[in-house]
Amino acid sequence: MNLILHFKNILQKSFFQNPKYVSAILLLIAAFSATKQFLIQKCNNYLIYKNVFYHTIRQTSLYAEYPNEYFDHNHYGPVFSLLIAPFALLPNAIGMVLWSVFNALILIWSIRKLPVKSVNHSIILWIILNEFVTTTLSFQINPIMTAIIIMSFVSIQEEKEGRAAFFIMLGTFIKLYGIVGLAFFFFSKHKLKFIMYLLIWSLVFYVLPMALATPEFINNSYIEWFERLVVKNGENASLDSMQDISFMGIIRRVVGNPMLSNLPFLLFGLLVFGLPYLRIQMYKNLKFRFLLLCSVLLFTVIFSSGSESPTYIIAFTGIAIWFVIQDKPISKFNWFLLIFALIVTSLSATDLFPKILYKSLVKPYALKALPCVLIWFKIIYEMVVLKKEESITIVESKQK
Repeated sequence: MNLILHFKNILQKSFFQNPKYVSAILLLIAAFSATKQFLIQKCNNYLIYKNVFYHTIRQTSLYAEYPNEYFDHNHYGPVFSLLIAPFALLPNAIGMVLWSVFNALILIWSIRKLPVKSVNHSIILWIILNEFVTTTLSFQINPIMTAIIIMSFVSIQEEKEGRAAFFIMLGTFIKLYGIVGLAFFFFSKHKLKFIMYLLIWSLVFYVLPMALATPEFINNSYIEWFERLVVKNGENASLDSMQDISFMGIIRRVVGNPMLSNLPFLLFGLLVFGLPYLRIQMYKNLKFRFLLLCSVLLFTVIFSSGSESPTYIIAFTGIAIWFVIQDKPISKFNWFLLIFALIVTSLSATDLFPKILYKSLVKPYALKALPCVLIWFKIIYEMVVLKKEESITIVESKQK
């Protein structure tokens, strides 16, 4: 109880309520982290990203192993070569810093676009701060993927179906995660227009990489991409993998059986995820819509065998948004869930968490996912029992 009161008092300080301050902190962290990782040469992911561009223009396989350039494989679509191109053309030191800052800017921009009060933008950014550090240290693209999902939601909310389709298909052609933006389809007031734009943008992103390489090479790359993802999915299901920090990963590790199929978990997850859609009369309710956004952000991570620690910026953004849209006063149980997530999901790998517990419990049993799983079920419950007259009281009528 004292911890909750202390946390409330911190959030009420003016410094913590101004999104400009926390935004500046995220940008500084992005620049500093990239510089640090460059100096100690821990930049493997950036080298993978950079070489997607160079392998495309040289028309060499995007998904083969290149041990002289980096370890592991590329798992991003051909269109990623265009996104990374401006950074890949720069010297590594500059490209890495600008790439990290770009990720931060896009994430901040998307969160600031959410139709909530400015103070809640700040709270969201503070809550996800540590997860942002984690993903930035590995040069991950997950901040951009988080922003793509949020902007898919915001664009439909603003009745800008063309922009929504742009973000959904961009995310899909980069990392497949973007396809989850289709979850907001039923909130659109212009569904035929939305479908038309989805078709247009899918065609655009399909052919766009052909500006850098021949159509034959790009078509073969799409096939190879699919094959690589199938292989990766099989590699992730391991009792000691750095991936599979997910709902099924927890079960696999607890029972000690890496051969448990993803399919039953995915079917169960989709069934539970889809339950709130039965409440058609709630589609116009803004709180219901926001809860679905939170559900999508969490579902994307906790039901993916490819989820690793840096991926949790996506899920934790869902938790942060869920927290700020709660009715006031926020219940003790919801405070407990947030603090539980901050400690176990976000801080467990840091020096603030007992190493013996991390090494003996959190890491071997993928417990980083546990608070996110619990909050996801809580969100589904809230969507199912939400009353029609309930609404969000923190929405500003007009964003500045």
